[in-house]
Amino acid sequence: MSHRARQLVAMSGRRAVFGAVLVVVVSLGTFALAGMSPFDPLDAYLGNSGDGYSEAQRADLRQTLGLDQGWFSAWTHWLSGAFTGDLGFSRAYHQSVADVLADRFGWTLLLGVSGALVAVIVGASLGVVAGLRPASVADRLVTIFASVLQAVPPFIVALGSVLVFAVTLRIVPTSGLTDPGGAITAESTLRHLVLPALVLGISQTPWLALGLRQAIVVAGGSDAIRGARSRGIPERMIDLRHIVPMGLAPFFALVGARLPELVVGAAVVETVFSWPGLGEATVTAVRAQDFPLLAVITVLTVAVVVVGNLAADVGAAIIDPRIEADG
Repeated sequence: MSHRARQLVAMSGRRAVFGAVLVVVVSLGTFALAGMSPFDPLDAYLGNSGDGYSEAQRADLRQTLGLDQGWFSAWTHWLSGAFTGDLGFSRAYHQSVADVLADRFGWTLLLGVSGALVAVIVGASLGVVAGLRPASVADRLVTIFASVLQAVPPFIVALGSVLVFAVTLRIVPTSGLTDPGGAITAESTLRHLVLPALVLGISQTPWLALGLRQAIVVAGGSDAIRGARSRGIPERMIDLRHIVPMGLAPFFALVGARLPELVVGAAVVETVFSWPGLGEATVTAVRAQDFPLLAVITVLTVAVVVVGNLAADVGAAIIDPRIEADG
């Protein structure tokens, strides 16, 4: 194994330890915040039928659901169960948290990966076009587009897209996985995925495009590039083999840094489009004060961000050998 490979493996190990500690701390914080909530989770669990229960029945039900213990005891009970594969019971969905995850994780993964691909492809394309020819018409158009779009909240983009493409033009469906009464098939899923994935990806495009544009502009003005031009190397070769690769390293780091926003945006997009994923489940868990489910989703979100940042840093280190792999 080369010295560089050993550096990357060591960095991955350190990040894995840090991520494990962070996951434990975040889960603790989730239950601590839950303990400070002024709302009664039992009322959320019973809903409109809560008035039909006597105090004795409510006390029995509270004990059965484990709502009579303090937040720290609830956290230690949940943590010990998590290590054995028992993630707890979802009061919002009236089933185990593991079943909720099994039903919804795949749909969130499909939407998240699709949205991330859209964001990377569109952001990289716009950033390269703008960065290679600064102050050109294309650069100005990309900058204006990105600046306007980054000021618009994702839910506005989602609702506007539904109004234009689903309601007015009727190019794509409005929500769900399939048409009313229809079976869920690969074809129906793809048709219903197009608009949510585009909205999720486009909402993250401004930062990626502007970040890559700036990195390419800086790379294009470096001494190494000026030296390449003075040696008569064709401009196209300089662009594709030198400037763009130099700009991709910070671009990958920016992709990793935007993962939290991608996760938050997924929750908004899933809610608007009734996409049956974990984002929609997060909103439901918050409304129902379903803290076992909320804790697991929060931990998964942190894990995704940690792994995504690590992957981005490793990718940047592989592309640009000048980056030290000691973080």
